[in-house]
Formats: sequence, C-alpha cells, structure tokens
Amino acid sequence: SRKRAHISSMGEYRQLYQKSVTNPEEFWTQIAKEFFWNRWPTDMEFVSYNFDVRKGPVAVKWLDGCQTNVCYNVLDRLIIDKGLGDRVAFHWQSNDDKCSKSVTYSDLLRDVCRFANVMKGLNVKRGDRVAIYMSVTVEVVVVMLACARIGAVHSFAGFSAEALADRIIDANCVLLVTTDGAYRANKFVPLKSIADSALDICKQLNHKVMACIVNPHLNLHRINISKGNTDNGDHNDNTSINWYQNMDILWTDAMNKVTDYCEPEWMDSEDPLFILYTSGSTGKPKGIVHTSAGYLLYTYISYKHAFNYRDGDVFMSTSDLGWLAGHTFSVYGPLANGGTVVMLEGTPYWPTPDRLWRLVDQLAVNMLYTTPTIIRQLMTYGEQRVRNYSRRSLKVLAVVGEPMNPDAWRWVWDVVGERRCSVVDTYGQTETGAMITGLAGCTPMKPGSAGLPLFGAVPAILDAEGRELDGPAVGQLVFKKPWPGIARTIAGNHGWFEMTYFNKFKGYYWTGDGARRDADGYYYMTGRTDDTLKVSGRLLSTVEIEAAVVGHRAVAEAAAVSAPHFIKGHCIHVFVVLCNGFVLTPDLVVEIKSRVRAKIGAPAEPEAIYAVSALPKTKTGKIMRRILTKAMSNDRLLGDTSAMADESVLSELFAITTGEILNVYPFND
Repeated sequence: SRKRAHISSMGEYRQLYQKSVTNPEEFWTQIAKEFFWNRWPTDMEFVSYNFDVRKGPVAVKWLDGCQTNVCYNVLDRLIIDKGLGDRVAFHWQSNDDKCSKSVTYSDLLRDVCRFANVMKGLNVKRGDRVAIYMSVTVEVVVVMLACARIGAVHSFAGFSAEALADRIIDANCVLLVTTDGAYRANKFVPLKSIADSALDICKQLNHKVMACIVNPHLNLHRINISKGNTDNGDHNDNTSINWYQNMDILWTDAMNKVTDYCEPEWMDSEDPLFILYTSGSTGKPKGIVHTSAGYLLYTYISYKHAFNYRDGDVFMSTSDLGWLAGHTFSVYGPLANGGTVVMLEGTPYWPTPDRLWRLVDQLAVNMLYTTPTIIRQLMTYGEQRVRNYSRRSLKVLAVVGEPMNPDAWRWVWDVVGERRCSVVDTYGQTETGAMITGLAGCTPMKPGSAGLPLFGAVPAILDAEGRELDGPAVGQLVFKKPWPGIARTIAGNHGWFEMTYFNKFKGYYWTGDGARRDADGYYYMTGRTDDTLKVSGRLLSTVEIEAAVVGHRAVAEAAAVSAPHFIKGHCIHVFVVLCNGFVLTPDLVVEIKSRVRAKIGAPAEPEAIYAVSALPKTKTGKIMRRILTKAMSNDRLLGDTSAMADESVLSELFAITTGEILNVYPFND
C-alpha cells in the first residue's frame, strides 16, 4: 500500500506536519478548498485560541466568520460536483445477516431532506437539541445529517433509562428519536420501552420533550395508550410496544407526508454540530460540544490519511455510532471523502464467529476498523476461522479505544493481514478526535504504539510538576495547541470544561492519559491518570459506578478499580464494605450487578466483587485505589503508605484477594 499512499514517506509526513503546526492558515486553507463555503471572509482571523486559564476564558475558534453546512458538504457537494449520486454510501447488514440494504448518496440525501422537513414541521429550529436513542441502522445517519442540515444539534443518549433521561435534560433536548426494538446477537433490546421510561423521568423533572419519533425497525405491535392513561405492561418482550398518541410519531407515517428536498441552513463555523457524552471523574457525564467547520476539516483529513482512503474504497467498522470514533470514521469522515461504509447491526461474532471475514470477502472491504477487545475475542475462535476466507481486498487494519497489546497486534499482522496490510492504531478521545495515529502506507509500524501526531496536534509529555520532558520520556500526555477537531466546551458548563482539561497544567490541554514517547517520537499510551476506567474501549467513571453500588441498601462503601481482562483489555472489580447484618451472597451479587446495569449500562457491570471490612484510605479520607490494584495482583511492593489512615486493613485485603478468606465473587465451590 506504500506506493498508493497519499503521503508516501516519513520525510513527506514530517514536512506536512511541520507546515500544519507552523503555518496552520496555509495548511488548512488548502484542505478547506475541498468544501463549499457560503461565506469565506478574506479578512477573517483564521485561528485564535487561549489554553491558559490565567489569561482569561479558554477559547478556540477556527475560520471565524465563515459559513458552511456539514450536511451539504458530505452529500449535495459530492452528488453535484463529483457525480457520486449513484455510489453506495452505506451497505447495511442486519443483526442476523438475513437482511441487507444498500443506500446510495442520492437515496441518503432524499431521506435526510425528508427527515429534516419532518423536524421542521415539529418546529425544531436551528440550535435546538435532538436526542438519538436508536439501533445501528442507516436511519441513525439520516437523523444525524438531517439535524446538521437544519442546524439542530444531535446528541447520542446513554445505555439505561436514567442515563438517557439525564442526557436529554442536560442537553435540553426538544425531540427524541428512537427505535421500536432491536436485537444484539440473540438478546432483545427494548429501546422504545427504555425511551418511554426515560420520558417519564423527564416529565417528573419538568423537562418537556415535544415528541418521540419511532422507527419501526422490527415492526412491533403498537398498543395504543390514550392520553392520561397508563399501561401496566412493561413490554420488554419482543412482540409489542406501548404507543402514546399524544407523544409518539411513527417514522414511516411522518416521512410519507413531507417533500424530498430541504434547503440547508448556512451555519457559522463555530456553531455546534453535535454533543457527545463521556464519563467524568465527578460521576456526572460531560456533554462534549463539537462545532461545524473545524470538525468537518478534521474528520475529512483524519479518515483520508489514517486509513489511506482511495476513491471507491469500502470501509467496515465495528465501532458504536454513539462514540466519537463512530461519528468520525463511520459517518462524517467517509462521507466527506465520498466513501462507502459497511454498517453492522449486532456483534462481530453473531450469527457465526466468522461474520467479519465473510463480509470482508462478500463486500470487498478494503479497511477494517475495530477494537482490541474484539480482536482478542476473535483470537479465541482460532486462525482457521480467518483463513477460510481470502480477505484479498483488505489493505488496512485499524483499531481504536485502547492500546493494542503486542499479541493481538501480531495476530492482526500475521493472521488477518498476512503481513501485507497496514496495521493502524488510532489514539483519540471524545473531546479531541484522533490526535495520534499511524498513517497507513506511510509511517513505519511499531506494535503497541499509537504512532505519531496527526496534523495540527502538538503533543508534549510533562512530569508531575508540569515540566516538559524532551526526547524519550514517560509522563502526562498534554497538547500545546488546538487543531480544528478539538471540542470547544462542555454543554452548559464552560467552567467545568476549563477545570477538567486546562486547570491541572496551565497553558496545556490535559488528556488525563499517561504516555511514553520513544526516541523516534512515537507515542505509547500507559493508561488513565484520573478517576476513570476503560473497559472494552469505553470510558467509565469510578464515581458513577461506586454511586450505583452504594445505592444498594446492603452497601456502606464501595471502590471500583480496573483489572486486566483477556477479552475486554480491562474489566471492573469492586471492593465493598457491607452494612451490618449483610454478607456477600449470590443473590446480593445479582442485585448489585443489576443495579449497576440499570443505572449506567451493561459495560459498567462488575466482573468481581470483594467484601472487605474497611477500604484503604488516606488520612483525608480519599480511597487509595492503587493499593486495591496492588492487592488484586498480590503485589506487596506498596510504595509509600505513610498517607494511609489505617495500615491494619492491608492484611485482610490481601487475604481476600489471594483467596485465604473466601469473601469474593465469583464464588469458589
């Protein structure tokens, strides 16, 4: 793939990278010429920013004064200027692979315009927020782009009813779009029922949502509920849903009543495009705001260069559309480049463990984007499952979400790619997009490394005191300058944005991640340095998990920590101090796990629960999670424990984690 790379050598990469940092106006103007601008002032300030809270409010502005529309640029522009109307934008595969659908750019534009007109008919206006709680279907993209077309701001919702309600209220959403139900492998997900519960919570908290539009994905039977009436049935089964006539609108009915075209709303460069929620160390999810022009430029260039996209390439991703990676690399990035995306409902292992490889051959996939967690799961099915298919079309194998361990990297390189595909590890965050990555066909690959900084991003490694370290170094990963795709704020709380990302090291964007840099300038991620955990690539808050556990009447205190897991990379172990009269039983474990699942979602469910009489704490009452992590691996080299309030808790702690005291789930027979 090297001879076909847009950037064919390290020398060329370094030259372009240097230009992006030292002359951003010239570099990004060249990229911007690919797109349509309704207004491009000749006297604009191209980029302005402040990362130092001591000098005033944190602010980032790109192309201030320009006007564009992201939907127009990823659909109309390609159809009108490039003649791509008949090109397939999405190949969609159902959960069981029994249904498939191919949607062209022209099809997509028609449906986007229709849904935009549906929203306008409901008086959804520029700047209004729209919540999305749907299964993985092309209709999700229709909603996203329809919002972009009329200037509404789309926001993906949480896993549970409470999380969904929290986000609807926090983002001040006026409309909810959901699906009647869906299957993930053989498990039914009652999306409409969860949405109903979330809207009930919103109503109790006096937040008004004007309507709930329901896509009849499974065509479930609708049981009419008259106004003011309630139905006792929960309808968590796969046959029927409650239908509230004063709230619910059927997608198909609404789409059939509107016209096929909607004029785009011309948006200012810094107008919000979408809000995505990520876990915060306070336990309250943060609504990260991305804006129109900067995100468009950055998603375009990230997709084009990280994966060496060539005209006509087919991209398949297993990434959740509700992640920034899903927004960037499954929707906006490929569409901005005129690409084709394979969209998978369900999991990569269902209906059979060779699903990915079969679809790679069937749809001539060129780029496969997944997570190390999924790679490790695929490894358990054996090499023959892979070798049964030619995979001849593949040229790039990429991962996101967490660092890829060396064994998984070698398996991808040797078995999946047969030593002829580029292996790309992309590092990014909800707040940033991809910032450090390999460039397929250009930068030399190093197992375990996220690669080199992407254009415009200037990383640095700091020691604990905030001093920049030169050359090979280990420390806190920060960024010194803004790139177009960096988030601008937290919805409704700019002070929290400043406190979270810019207060720890003044003048820098702080990632919360530790990193190592080698002599060649490659970066390796070493894990979170704040109170968040990463499980299967998802960022989860320890505070949120602990609050859910302590909410159970049997639990007095709780501490959540990360533990290694062969498939997920990391999983959650929880240490609990039980209230008087309670012991750790199988029933109690089920209740605690169910509570976490209901409050936060399945990814946060603990893999192990330890019952202890006391948690290790500092003299100021802060839980010493590093001690818990040491105990789980029976590592007695605890370092400085002088800050610990009561060292006598250590003997019991190690006795429980090593099995001397049987007070831990999973229970040993």
